[in-house]
Amino acid sequence: MLYWIFKHLIIGPLLKTIYRPWVEGTENIPGSGPVILVGNHLSVIDSFFLPVMVDRPVYFLAKSDYFTGKGVKGWIVKKFMLGVGQLPIDRSGGKASEASLTTGLSVLDRGDVLGIYPEGTRSPDARLYRGRTGVARLVLESGAVVVPVVMIDTEKAMPIGVRIPRIRRIGTVIGKPLDFSRFAGMSADRFVLRSVTDEITLEIQKLSGQRYADVYASSVRARG
Repeated sequence: MLYWIFKHLIIGPLLKTIYRPWVEGTENIPGSGPVILVGNHLSVIDSFFLPVMVDRPVYFLAKSDYFTGKGVKGWIVKKFMLGVGQLPIDRSGGKASEASLTTGLSVLDRGDVLGIYPEGTRSPDARLYRGRTGVARLVLESGAVVVPVVMIDTEKAMPIGVRIPRIRRIGTVIGKPLDFSRFAGMSADRFVLRSVTDEITLEIQKLSGQRYADVYASSVRARG
């Protein structure tokens, strides 16, 4: 109910009125059943605009810090994150990837739509970076439909370090579903995981037209 209220009565109407977002390819998302939307990640607002442009509810995985704040501010942030479809996961320690996998699979097991960014973090310079193989594990273990999605110009509306999004049109392009059934039962093979991840990344690159960098975005951001 909270998600529906935010999407249809608060966030959705507000974003559509101010930013006039456009979308292509909504027919490529199945109307029912588990779906994984795999996309580029240019800005923190990607996770707000994408669900607005898709008919079905879309859930994302977010660090648990957003849900554990103290006082009134902490309560407001928690309710906001839940309202826009963010689910808490613990990204600290060695079990972070397993926590993400478990939470993601739970969303798909109930037949919902999960949004995930193979790059693992926002691009520091609008290039598309090497994908993390966790997305491939999720794809192969869930058997869900995989649909590539790209956001257009969100990094121009809200670059890293900017607190309030600038007013400009935001685009969403949804590609055709990808078929990985040939790799069924092979989620433990690291070479298969890399192959699936790279294929997903290539499809995202084709849709977005971004320059590709064969390194992890987190490594580039760590160097400052």
